[in-house]
Amino acid sequence: MTGFSSQWLSLREPADHRARNAVLCQEVCRYFEQHSDLGKSEQSALNITDLGCGTGSNLRALAESFPAHQHWTLIDYDPDLLNAARIALEDWADEVTAQHGVIEKNPPLRFLKNSKQITVHFMQVDLAKNIESVLAGKANLVTAAAFFDLVSPAWITRFCQSLKVPLFTVLTYDGIEKWSPAHFADQPVLEAFHAHQGTDKGFGLSAGPGAIEIIQTQLSARGFKIQLEKSPWLLKAPADQALMQALATGSAAAVGQTQKISNSDLEAWLSARLQAQTCEIGHWDLFAIPA
Repeated sequence: MTGFSSQWLSLREPADHRARNAVLCQEVCRYFEQHSDLGKSEQSALNITDLGCGTGSNLRALAESFPAHQHWTLIDYDPDLLNAARIALEDWADEVTAQHGVIEKNPPLRFLKNSKQITVHFMQVDLAKNIESVLAGKANLVTAAAFFDLVSPAWITRFCQSLKVPLFTVLTYDGIEKWSPAHFADQPVLEAFHAHQGTDKGFGLSAGPGAIEIIQTQLSARGFKIQLEKSPWLLKAPADQALMQALATGSAAAVGQTQKISNSDLEAWLSARLQAQTCEIGHWDLFAIPA
C-alpha cells in the first residue's frame, strides 16, 4: 500500500489522536495490567506489532499508556514513511539511547519517553503477500490505525485466520461524513467517494466502510471477545481548517477519477467544502481478545 505522504499523515495526526476512543484505550491498558509480568522489565517487555505504521502516529498515541518496557515493530511497505517514522520518533523522544555493537543497515531505535523504555524495529514488508509470516512473529498485541478499510475482504479473512493475539485497531472508516453548511452534492459526492474507496489499494478491492463488520464477524466466529466504540473526527474551523481543506481536496480528486459526478457539480462542492465550518468523519475503534 502506497500513496500516503508524510505531510498528510502529520496533518491528520492531531485529529486522529483526539478521535481515539478513550474508554476503549483504557480497556486495552487494563487488559495488559492484568498480565502482571508484561512490561515490568526489559526481559518481559510488551511486544506490539503495528501494521501500516506510516510515520509512527499509533505508537505516539499509545506508548505513554502502556507498561514501562515496550518493544514495537513498525511495519510499512513505503521505505520513505519508515524513515520519516524514525525521524519523528527521535524528535518525540525525551532521550535517544546510544547505540552499541555492530552497525546495522536499519538498526532499532531505543529511547526514553516519560520514563517508558521503548525499542522500535522498522520493517519494510509487503503485507498483501506476507501477513501470515508477520502474525507468526513474537507479539502480545497487533495494532493498526486507519488501515483496515483500505484492504480487501479476502485479505481480512486471511488476517483473522492467522491472528492469535489481541487486536487493537483504531480509526477504521465507517462511511459517515457530515459537512456543514449542507450542500446539494454532498450525497452523490459521498457515494462516488465510496466507489473510489472500493478500488484496489494493493490488497485487492477494498472493503471500505464494510471493513469493521467483516473483522467483527470473522473474529467472533473464531471465539474472540469483541469491544467496539465510535471514534469520529469532529473537525471545526478555524482550528482544523487546514485538515478540512486537505480532506476536501483529496476527496474531490478521488471522486473526479470515478467520473460519476459532473465537473461543475464537483467544482461547486469543492468550493463550498473549502469554506466549510464543521466536518464529521465516522470511524470505529475495535479491541478483540482471543478466547
